[in-house]
Amino acid sequence: MPLNRRKFLEKSAVTGAGVALAGAVAAPGAEAAEAGEGARGRAKRYAFTVMGTTDLHGNVFNWDYFTDAEFDDKAHNDIGLAKVSTLVNQVRAEKGRRNTLLIDAGDTIQGTQLSYYYAKVDPITAEGGPVHPMAQAMNAMDYDAAALGNHEFNYGIPVLRKFEEQCRFPLLGANALDAKTLRPAFAPYSMHRLRTPFGRDVKVAVLGLTNPGIAIWEKANVQGKMTFPGLEEQAAKWVPKLRSMGADVVIVSAHSGSSGTSSYGDQLPYIENAAGLVAEQVPGIDAILVGHAHTEIPEYFVTNKKTGKQVVLSEPLKWGQRLTLFDFELVWEKGCWKVEKVGAQVLNSNTVQEDPEIVRLLSDEHEKVVAYVNQVIGTNAAEMTSAEAPYKDVPIIDLINHIQADTVKQALAGTEHAALPVLSQAACFSRSARIPAGEVTIRDVAGLYVFENTLEARLMTGAQLKAYLEFSANYFTQTAPGEPVDTAKLTNANGTPDYNYDVVSGLSYEIDIAKPAGSRVTNVRFGGQPLADDARFVFAVNNYRANGGGNFPHVAAAPLLWSNSDEIRNTMIAWVKAKGSIDPAEFAAVDWRLTRNGTPVF
Repeated sequence: MPLNRRKFLEKSAVTGAGVALAGAVAAPGAEAAEAGEGARGRAKRYAFTVMGTTDLHGNVFNWDYFTDAEFDDKAHNDIGLAKVSTLVNQVRAEKGRRNTLLIDAGDTIQGTQLSYYYAKVDPITAEGGPVHPMAQAMNAMDYDAAALGNHEFNYGIPVLRKFEEQCRFPLLGANALDAKTLRPAFAPYSMHRLRTPFGRDVKVAVLGLTNPGIAIWEKANVQGKMTFPGLEEQAAKWVPKLRSMGADVVIVSAHSGSSGTSSYGDQLPYIENAAGLVAEQVPGIDAILVGHAHTEIPEYFVTNKKTGKQVVLSEPLKWGQRLTLFDFELVWEKGCWKVEKVGAQVLNSNTVQEDPEIVRLLSDEHEKVVAYVNQVIGTNAAEMTSAEAPYKDVPIIDLINHIQADTVKQALAGTEHAALPVLSQAACFSRSARIPAGEVTIRDVAGLYVFENTLEARLMTGAQLKAYLEFSANYFTQTAPGEPVDTAKLTNANGTPDYNYDVVSGLSYEIDIAKPAGSRVTNVRFGGQPLADDARFVFAVNNYRANGGGNFPHVAAAPLLWSNSDEIRNTMIAWVKAKGSIDPAEFAAVDWRLTRNGTPVF
């Protein structure tokens, strides 16, 4: 879908002039008191609150579509915009509706079967199609602005543009540029006016920044259409402009973590998690709503190197589990408003009930999706679970690799690479995935593959695959022979997430966890023989990994033999439908194991 430059320029002009005006007055008692103080010569002060969410990932209700039950975790968190809406209503009642703003830091329209359904099954892009549930909920909650996340691009630009059209608030992305003109493809910022009792409005600018990793993670959807320069570069360009336009307060909504790290190494000259660097390097920012990293940061101060001023950062926990509050206190000095104090905190959505208005608004959409995911598509001969998948070779991960390898073999049939052996990679995305014995539903299969990854085939050598396995083995904590093995501490070394531990089917190998990282993988074999460095293989791999996600070696530069635009999850559902039954005996095998000095750990 070509970028609509006319639509953007019209919208941007309105946004820059002060879209989403919040013509506010203070609460009656507070207004009278502050006005009286001003009349007596005391400093004029005004306070307001900016609420923030991030990484909602299609969660409207406190519901897990993969388990077909209310969401719950060990900490008994709750999720969803219906819960957040209740918190928002409480804050607005306390602070005064027009003394608040509500913003988001991205990753909104992907992540649940609810969001998938309205992108693929009953798409919002169809003629006369539905309004996206996230747009309906966020419109009802009166969001003022939202930054773009990388997952906004998962379903392609047409779906994103339709979602943008359906939202009554701007989607912001100052560093999402048209690839041809290098001009913003979305509104870079929004400007909001808060009315005070003293005649001079407070102008609050919200600058939206998204993640430069989009260029590689969503290459198929954005290549040649959009480009994504670094956050610091674009913040340095726009913040002075916003100040020159009269912004009294500048808030950045950044779909970028605060750690200063990247998961794709040096493939792009930009930092993935750059929010802290933006605060440190770009003067003129008062607060940053952080997203992308799925961590909880109630309040974190970064000192700007050029001004010495502290910038407050906050990241609410994903899926609507938390709501950030930035509380601003301003003072009138020398003819303008100055930020005197700003702090942040998070509210927990498990302390409230779902907003009945959001429940009423979207209950029909919810029920449609529940019915969809509970469709029976086949049978399974024996139960499979992922509970031990992070440290054992289990059949449920073998199923993913079996389907991926089978799909690639069929796709390459009759080509010059048809005779090459096909290997496959897979990771444990959820430790609670389960495919029961007996009837198998869509949600059973979908719950095994919770990301919208697509499938590719790359050409790899034996030497490259050994390096790939060695990198993957960094996931394990070094454990000396004879030491007790605690499975709760065995994995996720150095913060490595489960989805960045790959197992490879078609080879057999051992991982010696007694050895230091970098020298753990031993006895790598193919067809019972030691793996030759010059052997060639077709490697079935998801697009996230193939495009550099996780920074695994060699795969991003490996020749592309084939790719598929459909999600692996859909490929798996279609495979089960076509076959009609699953029998682990046909594909399950223990091809890898953990050892210590050659002795199996399990």
